Amino acid sequence: MRPIPLPEPDADARAHSTRVLTAIRAAITAGGGFLPFRDYMQIAMYAPGLGYYVAGTRKFGAGGDFVTGPELTSLFGHALAVDVAATLAATNEREIVELGAGSGRLAADLLAALDAAGAAPSRYRIVEVSPELRDRQRASVRDDPRVEWLTALPPAINGAIVMNEVLDAIAPDVVVRRAGAWFERGVAWRDGALGWAERPLTDTLLRARAEARFPPGVDYASEINPAAEALVEHLGRRLASGALLAIDYGFPRHEYYHPQRAAGTLIAHYRHRSTSDPFLWPGLADLTAHVDFTAVAEAGERAGLVVEGFTAQAAFLLASGILDGLAAAGDPTTTAYLREAAAVQMLTSPAEMGELFKVIALARTPGIAWRGFSLVDVAHRL
Repeated sequence: MRPIPLPEPDADARAHSTRVLTAIRAAITAGGGFLPFRDYMQIAMYAPGLGYYVAGTRKFGAGGDFVTGPELTSLFGHALAVDVAATLAATNEREIVELGAGSGRLAADLLAALDAAGAAPSRYRIVEVSPELRDRQRASVRDDPRVEWLTALPPAINGAIVMNEVLDAIAPDVVVRRAGAWFERGVAWRDGALGWAERPLTDTLLRARAEARFPPGVDYASEINPAAEALVEHLGRRLASGALLAIDYGFPRHEYYHPQRAAGTLIAHYRHRSTSDPFLWPGLADLTAHVDFTAVAEAGERAGLVVEGFTAQAAFLLASGILDGLAAAGDPTTTAYLREAAAVQMLTSPAEMGELFKVIALARTPGIAWRGFSLVDVAHRL
């Protein structure tokens, strides 16, 4: 099949991408002609005033590059609120800390659902470094006095940590094994364009991780994400009581590093289309890699947390009552109901987000009454 053509950016977007490209080329030059992929992605996504997430372009929803679960329907947040409420009930301070809050839609929906259930949090902290996204989030939560914004993690957290599609956006290392030799993959400037480059892998810790995870006996290239693992461990050490809930697309390790997945999982999202070219219009496209949920579980356990559940998004949402929420949405013949039904279908269908997206809970406090894992829990597969 011929690939679907990608829409062309307008003149302003092209000019912005050129500025990002200039910063990347400067970093390549400073690195002697080689820039590790993690550093390339960090510039393209997060460089102040330039990166995809901090430069002010629209990312979420129909006018952006991708749609997240909360953007599809408020029923996502209402279903998630069931286990967030159970987590808050097991803590003293009853606070929520959300990373990667995006447009703020999930925060608004969680607060509304928790208020309606008589399980209101004492405060809702959003960790956000993007001024543009902070402004969008303020509009979504409508100046709720319980919401505050932080640019760094608080020293201690008592309650629920929520991360929806955060770990996939953390820049990974890309490692290659070819004919028994190990290489680090990065970016170079050749013939007037960005392209892949490789150099011998000298990071012993990174190599040890790759040796333990890559399937034996085949040439292989894939991502290892020490930064994402470090974030989970860091969050775990700051979680004094309560639990961390992470929702993202990915696999347990034996599926992530499957012999047939020999080219890794990196992908770029641009205007609701996907491409395997991570060098397409730097600063305009969202770069992501799937999540190794086994690594997430191990990082939590290093911080003293316990894996309380792991399941596909469909099973989690169904167990949390998303169909009850849909049934309460009104007359099934109305346009509003049909719109909600289509969103629930996308969230739960195996052909859409239902199976690829996973939910994992890592807890400090025992005895939380989890409902989302009551239908299916495959934590034994981690």
